[in-house]
Amino acid sequence: MSYTTPPDLQYARTHEWVRIEGDEVVIGITDYAQDALGDVVYIELPQTGDTFAPGEVFGVIESVKASSDLYAPVGGEVVAVNTALEDDQSPINSDPYGAGWMLRLKVSGATGELLDATAYAQMIEETAH
Repeated sequence: MSYTTPPDLQYARTHEWVRIEGDEVVIGITDYAQDALGDVVYIELPQTGDTFAPGEVFGVIESVKASSDLYAPVGGEVVAVNTALEDDQSPINSDPYGAGWMLRLKVSGATGELLDATAYAQMIEETAH
C-alpha cells in the first residue's frame, strides 16, 4: 500500500506530521496513521494555552478499531485547536494533511527527532513488512 507523505512536511516516528510556518507549527496525524486507525469516531484535543514538551501526550484519538495517544512532535504552546473536529472527525480520515489538522503550536525550546518525507516513507514501508 502506498501512503501520501507530502515532501514539505516533517514527520514524527509516532505518526504525527508537522508543517513549519515561521515560529509556529501545524500538527496532525499522517495518512498512514489514519488508515491504520480506521474510521475516527472521537478526538480529545488540548486547550489553547496548554504547553507540551516533545514526545508528551497532547490528546487521544479513538476509532472503530482502537484508541491511541497523540504525541507532540515538538515542544511549545497551543495557539489554535481545530475545534471543528470535536463534532465531525471525518476530515482526519479524508484530508489528514488539510482539514484534518489538529493543533497549532508556538514552538519553544527543543524539537523532537523529526523525519523528512523520504525517511518517514521508508520507516512505514519497513513497518509494513
